[in-house]
Amino acid sequence: MVHWRGILNGGTEGTPHHIRDESRRLLPAYINDEIPPALPSKEVTKVALRLKHQIEQVIPCELDEDLITKPNSRVITKDVIQTAREAGGDEYRACVVYCLLVCLRWFKMQGSAELWDSELYECRAVACEVIAKQIIESEQDQAYLLLNVLLKRYSIVRGEEETAPANVVERAVDLHALRVIGSSGYQKCIKYLWHGWIWQDENDPTNFVEYEKRNNTNYWAHLDPDRMRAPIYQNACQIFFSLLYLALYTGVINTVNPSGDLDVVECILYTMTLAFICDEVAKFWKIGRYYFGFWNAFNSTLYALLAVSFFLRVVALSHSASDTDETRRKFNELSYNFLAFSAPMFWMRLMLYLDTFRFFGAMMVVLKVMMKESLIFFALLFFVLIGFLQAFMGMDQADLGVPVTKLIIQGMANSIMQSPEFETFEDFAFPFGIILYYLFNFVVMVLLLNILIALYNSAYEDVSGNAIDEYLGLFSQKTMGFVRAPDENVFIPPFNLVEIIFLIVPFEWWLPRETYQRLNNYVMATLYAPLLVITAFAEKREAHRICANRRRGEEDDDVSQEWEEAARAVDYDNDEWERQVSLTTPNVAVDTSVLEIRDLKNQVAMLTEQIRLLTEKGDTTSSNRDLGGQTDDKTN
Repeated sequence: MVHWRGILNGGTEGTPHHIRDESRRLLPAYINDEIPPALPSKEVTKVALRLKHQIEQVIPCELDEDLITKPNSRVITKDVIQTAREAGGDEYRACVVYCLLVCLRWFKMQGSAELWDSELYECRAVACEVIAKQIIESEQDQAYLLLNVLLKRYSIVRGEEETAPANVVERAVDLHALRVIGSSGYQKCIKYLWHGWIWQDENDPTNFVEYEKRNNTNYWAHLDPDRMRAPIYQNACQIFFSLLYLALYTGVINTVNPSGDLDVVECILYTMTLAFICDEVAKFWKIGRYYFGFWNAFNSTLYALLAVSFFLRVVALSHSASDTDETRRKFNELSYNFLAFSAPMFWMRLMLYLDTFRFFGAMMVVLKVMMKESLIFFALLFFVLIGFLQAFMGMDQADLGVPVTKLIIQGMANSIMQSPEFETFEDFAFPFGIILYYLFNFVVMVLLLNILIALYNSAYEDVSGNAIDEYLGLFSQKTMGFVRAPDENVFIPPFNLVEIIFLIVPFEWWLPRETYQRLNNYVMATLYAPLLVITAFAEKREAHRICANRRRGEEDDDVSQEWEEAARAVDYDNDEWERQVSLTTPNVAVDTSVLEIRDLKNQVAMLTEQIRLLTEKGDTTSSNRDLGGQTDDKTN
């Protein structure tokens, strides 16, 4: 069984195919089992349609985004949120947040199909995110929120078929719903998944269950190879092996063997490369073309260069060291050139595993967006290059002289790198060549490169202005890469070679499932023994902190700060300071002008009531006076 970790690291959020194809399963939860949804798909679809109708009524026209997103919004009010919460009733209320994400996708699809109303549908999509975030953050039952609202898998009916079941955590990552991802309840769920406090049930893949031993203070209770399913430990292993991989490469490239023989360090390096290649091939074979992303292409290129270097070394070794034609030396030198050529990629590869740190994570998002924006520049550049290259080649053919194709291509490439070579084109088909070259430099260096700079600047501003949510989105994406399709037996490269050679090939096809699983546990316990010793100690300390939190009535992940410890000695309930603070605290949930209007309205109402009372009193006095006059007349 191949471990599908880190699948989402290539970055696919916000791409159009996520909007168009909901049924596509990027990561199957289990290889052979079909996961049924937690609730009937038809009922979930009805809830989604009810929410869609509500949002269409709440936002009937284009609005400023601030009117929808601000905390004291007069559009997304508490009544609107409560109505959305009741869309599924008591029986189906757990799927409301999932249905809001379904509506989010629907509105984005409508915006793409009906461009004349795209801003309206964008406002409605934003409203879906805002309502979903408010529902998540207002839920008081944390266990219900994590295990039912966020982690239960639901599906809808499309046509006559059910879509692949997915939960809110997965769907928010796929749709790049940053407001939902940035909510407190969502991030608590991600934290629990990251630490392995919640994981997918091995026997029932539709459910996520809590790790019951997280508050167990016994050291031996945590010495379990199954804890390698926790993303935090898998990520630590990946970072360690990446640093080891880099150290081996540094040792190989700095100790060239003149004889061309393979030493121990080179053998380990190429063995680890084989393990990484097997892992990439297995992922691509199982998932298909949807697996292919930027980082996957990057890693595949690096492994291809190392594979070419290895095969060239083997060719060199096939020749005798005493050959007079120096064939062995030539292939050996070419092998080291390929190896040295991959050095920048080795160091850049570390960024793939360091993105859990906030600084590297934010920069990774910026680079990813910039790479997407670069596609516009290269698309324009391609047509410009083809047009000018054809013109220069035509002049070269008409000149009937010595072909200068190499000089033409080199001069155009240098212009793109802002180092033009005007001397090459001064006498080339004069005066057409130099005029055309000046025009080419103007188009490339003045127009296209400035467009690229503007695109980069726009991408950086968009990401840096929302850097925290972007980082949280990236971290959630990485976490789901570990959790979304967990393997029962986690063998991180290069340990996957042990799994393939010593477990899958000789035993998996005939050994009973229980026996094979027990064998895997023994092998994993042996391979991960050094790490398990450390993780068990760390989890024992974490268990003591969890027990202390539970004694204080706090959440398991609560970290006591110094001001919280000092605040326990202060009794605000019987303090005059609390009364004074409550009297002077402004109501930030309502706009100041609204408060003043409400106050004025109350005063007008009071004044109206006083006038009414005075009027009634005057009418009564007049009536009494009239009655008194009539009595006197009768007496007389």
